[in-house]
Amino acid sequence: MMFDTNKWGRYEANLKIAFEAVLVNKVRTMLTALGIIFGVAAVISMLAIGNGAKKEVLDQMKMIGVNNIVIRAKKIEKKFGEQDKNESEQDKSKKSKEKLSAGLSIDEANSIRYILPSVQYVSVETDLETNILYKGKDMKGMLLGVNEDFFHVFQLDMEIGRKPGKHNYQNASQVCVIGYKVKSRIFPTESAIGKEVKCAGTWYKVLGVLSLRGQSSDLSGDMGVRDFDKSVFIPIQSFLKRHNDKSIVTKRMLQNWDEEELDPNRNQIATIVVQVKESKKLRASADLINRMLKRKHSGAEDYTITIPELLLKQEQKTRSIFNIVLGAIASISLIVGGIGIMNIMLASVVERTKEIGIRRSIGATAKDIVFQFIAEAAIISLIGGFIGILLGVFLAFLVSQITDIPTITSWFSVLLSFLVSASVGIVFGYAPAQKAAKEDIIIALRHE
Repeated sequence: MMFDTNKWGRYEANLKIAFEAVLVNKVRTMLTALGIIFGVAAVISMLAIGNGAKKEVLDQMKMIGVNNIVIRAKKIEKKFGEQDKNESEQDKSKKSKEKLSAGLSIDEANSIRYILPSVQYVSVETDLETNILYKGKDMKGMLLGVNEDFFHVFQLDMEIGRKPGKHNYQNASQVCVIGYKVKSRIFPTESAIGKEVKCAGTWYKVLGVLSLRGQSSDLSGDMGVRDFDKSVFIPIQSFLKRHNDKSIVTKRMLQNWDEEELDPNRNQIATIVVQVKESKKLRASADLINRMLKRKHSGAEDYTITIPELLLKQEQKTRSIFNIVLGAIASISLIVGGIGIMNIMLASVVERTKEIGIRRSIGATAKDIVFQFIAEAAIISLIGGFIGILLGVFLAFLVSQITDIPTITSWFSVLLSFLVSASVGIVFGYAPAQKAAKEDIIIALRHE
């Protein structure tokens, strides 16, 4: 097959004419391209927000861990001795049950571990907000009393050093593991291993430093995951021995039945996280745990049970739907931009009727006219698409900087937006091009 140089020469000439026509009316070209610019920018920024939201949920699922059941102690604000004249019988019954409950305890966590065959790990945790001190340096953080399973459940890796051993838990040793940000703040230029930090009036020897975990979001915070990077971890036995084991006081108060002294917030531990072996056993295990705890707590609902994986999946589904809606709304801007291009091109055909007649009279075919006007529309939409991509990437960056919303701009979204903007120009430029090609040459030459 011979290469038709004349054919490609005509396309080149028509393309050159299209470029010249676009550049002659720079202001009108930019105003026409505004719809495409904002449409592409909206699509890219919305997809970036959607990708960021998806990654955030996946990160939280990884942080919280799969197949987990979280049991958290409820904090009761009102003292039991206080009476309310308008109190209902149901409220009185509830309060009576709460008096008989000793709160969450390590014994309950151990019972869950040994009774349920579906359980793999049972993590326990109790906490205390404190200042972390070392040689005049200090920072606010959390002192967490944890057991051995805690590090397995939350998949916490060591940056350096080691975790407490079994003998450290059995002997309630004054040892600790510190978070990455604690090390960076308290030991910026020296090794933390072997040093002692003071938390809540007690010195703890540092055995190891955790790898950087990243700030947990509000969502993970609601499910019992703290900012591990700013925490100090000690054996749970050491925490209870040195920082208020409420179960001892509660047991004495329950025996003496002294309502005035009985502390409503008397949980020995704050959180129990149960990790089951298989996802399909999550709900059944949660139901069994609820029945066990209800019996041990004399029917009092002074704890909550949540399944983070199911909540996070629901959160991911909700965000996906929200992102689809936002993407659809943003896409409407592209359609509006395309309509704007069609409107301007139709007006351009009327204005340039005589030009069309002259071109036709000197040998231009109907296909040449169609190609010229489609090329003009495509050039306008491509200019708008290119500017829109830059604006969309900038908006996504701006959103991530100003707000706490994470954004991820992917090459796929950029390429998709660019191709869509080009397609919009071709599709909406076709009708004006056809109208221009169908102009009668004689009538067009007489047009003023």
